[in-house]
Amino acid sequence: MKKITKDTILSNILKEPGAEKILVKYNFPCLTCPLGKMEIEMLKIGDVCKAYDINLQKVLKDLNKK
Repeated sequence: MKKITKDTILSNILKEPGAEKILVKYNFPCLTCPLGKMEIEMLKIGDVCKAYDINLQKVLKDLNKK
C-alpha cells in the first residue's frame, strides 16, 4: 500500500496486515462501533483522530512503519 496519510480511508487501512492491531492500540472507537462499521468506507483516519482526540502523527508513524 502507498503511504498512509490523514486522508486515507479506514477500510483501506484495515486491508493491510497488522493495521487493525495498531488501531486497537490507539483505542479507535470505529472498530467496535456499529455505526462506524457502516461508515468505514467513508471515514478518513485524520477525521476520526480529530473527532476522538487521537494523536494522528503517532498513528500514522506506526501504520507507515509496519
